[in-house]
Parts: sequence; structure tokens; C-alpha cells
Amino acid sequence: MGELLTLWTRASKLTRVAADQAMGRYGVRVGQNLVLEVLWADDGLTPGELAERLHLATPTVVKSATRMEAAGLLERRSHERDARLVRLWLTERGRAVRGDVERARDELEQRVTAPLTADERLHLRSALAKIVAAFADLAPEGDPGDPAAGTRPAGLASEAESPDPVTGTGPGATASPTAGGGEVA
Repeated sequence: MGELLTLWTRASKLTRVAADQAMGRYGVRVGQNLVLEVLWADDGLTPGELAERLHLATPTVVKSATRMEAAGLLERRSHERDARLVRLWLTERGRAVRGDVERARDELEQRVTAPLTADERLHLRSALAKIVAAFADLAPEGDPGDPAAGTRPAGLASEAESPDPVTGTGPGATASPTAGGGEVA
């Protein structure tokens, strides 16, 4: 069984690196593509609504939104009747990267599954869905690359030293056994 977890970890890390390279070409960090995918379908959500859809904690989404806002991908706007309520809206740049990010995601999936037969791809998809379901009880904190698994390591010293909560990359990042760019962060 140890060999399976070793292969799993290695495949996950390599997939995460490939996803980071693919998304990074367009100024999107791995995991942020998952936030974008939700907003492309339903722009103007509150951080709490977005967190619920991604199966993440709201503070995780807020921290990622801060980084995405700094990157020019989205903006925060106060609700017109309740200034305490903030909604996240895509910027023109956030909308413009859609085709490139979707293409990069599709190309990555093709690359990852290229060595597999059609039956193996179906079995892999089924097995991964079962594994995610088996760990669904860990979802409240959410893992930056996959909201249906794992939790963020505690004890990071400061905002400047901590990795992006959705991408898991940046200063202070630790190795994650999950692959980024899945059916979202």
C-alpha cells in the first residue's frame, strides 16, 4: 500500500507543477482557475457563496480573492443597499483569460490521461470520485488545490510568509499531496 501512496504523491506533485506552468502563462495561479470557473458561470458572488460552491472556508476564499484582485483578475464591490456585503466581480482581464485557461486545463487533462486507454480513464475517474467521497469529512477547511480533500497546515507566521490559500504556492508553501486544477479549489 505504501507504493500506491508514493505514486499518488509523485503524480499529484507533477500534475500540480504542470498545472501551475499551464495556468501561469496567463497570470493565473493553480487553484485560482477554479475560482474563475465559478465566477465565469455566476459572477458577483459573495465570498461566502463562492466558498460554499468550492467547498472551502470563507477566509480561504477571501485571502485568495485578495491576491486575485492584486493580479487584476477580480474586484470587490460593496452591495448597493448593504455596504457590509461585498461581492466579487470579474474584471475585463478575468473574463479575457477564460478561453486560454479553459484550453490550458483541457490540454493538461489530455496530457495527464494520454497514456491511458478509454477504459482506464473511466476507471481512474470513478476511483478518484470514490477517494474524494471517502475524505469528504475533511472538506470544511478545504485544500487549496481541491476543496474536497485535506486541510491547510496551521501555524504559518504571517500573510507575507504564507502560501496562497487556493493555489498553495508562494512563500511558505508546503508540499501538497493533491493535484491542482481539478474540479475545484
